[in-house]
Amino acid sequence: MGEQVKEEQRIDIVIPWVDPGDPVWRADKARYSGKIAMGEDDREIRYRDWDNLQYVFRSIEKFAPWVRTVHFITCGHLPPWLDTECPKLHIVRHTDYIPGEYLPTFSSHVIELNMNRIEGLSEQFIYLNDDIFLIRPTRPEDFFRNGLPCDVNIPNLIVPVLSNFSPIVFNCVGYINKHFLKRTGMKRAPGMYFNPRYGLSGLLRACLFAPWANYTGFYNHHLAVSYLRSTLDEVWAAEPEILEQTCSHRFRDNTDVNQYIFRFWQLASGRFVPGTLHGKYFKISADNRRILEYIRGRKGRMICINDDEFEGDFEAVKKEINGALEQLLPDRCSFEK
Repeated sequence: MGEQVKEEQRIDIVIPWVDPGDPVWRADKARYSGKIAMGEDDREIRYRDWDNLQYVFRSIEKFAPWVRTVHFITCGHLPPWLDTECPKLHIVRHTDYIPGEYLPTFSSHVIELNMNRIEGLSEQFIYLNDDIFLIRPTRPEDFFRNGLPCDVNIPNLIVPVLSNFSPIVFNCVGYINKHFLKRTGMKRAPGMYFNPRYGLSGLLRACLFAPWANYTGFYNHHLAVSYLRSTLDEVWAAEPEILEQTCSHRFRDNTDVNQYIFRFWQLASGRFVPGTLHGKYFKISADNRRILEYIRGRKGRMICINDDEFEGDFEAVKKEINGALEQLLPDRCSFEK
């Protein structure tokens, strides 16, 4: 029984990564780029490298030493500094878990939607993009409690903009409304919608959106997401058609859904524990003083640094941000050679 309890408490991390400088990968990408359908996104800006992945691993080792395994997803290439013999590292190639008919893929959606197929992945796992860094000590209870993911169920309004992201979120919410009625959930468990852990802004949003019987959207915090592997299995069983359709696209497409459908499903079904936001999302710009202050002051447990298609002096900003991360995490970790 003791071993069974330990197994149930195990928490893994999943990190997807691509090396945009890999000549083999670029050749494959170029071979399929000429076949892009309307709505698919293949811009170079999607693939540029920040050269700071080592700080993600250092932050995990320093601030989340309780993590069992880091499942590192790659199409096959690896960072030259990565120690492939590290006992806590599981290298997962696309061919290891994504069905062959969907490969090769150049879409993060395909990589995300099939995470439940990763061999050895624990029931409780954290999805971490490679632009999210832990900057303070964390506990398992920050991500899971009583076997359920910790999250914030804060409503949002989807605003249509001329990008490939807004339609994808819209698609995800549409499938949630197909299976769940917000008004029913609010009556059944009001504390999951109106909760002081969400802060004043979250409570105000809950009140403002309460009259709508359906979900108008969910607040996306762009931080680490806690998942149950069984949730992904459940969504695949309920909506295989849209997931298979998304996986058939080599590149992102406006008709896709992404991993948000799993998070929204957990929130709408009540398979979560109300929590708090443990970090902050930033978009880089020409002036990044707030980002640097957040890192140096360790104001939260994590930070997401997203370039959001920044078109300024990228190399200068990269040097500035990476310098702050180096100050916080200067020591090489067990994931590095």
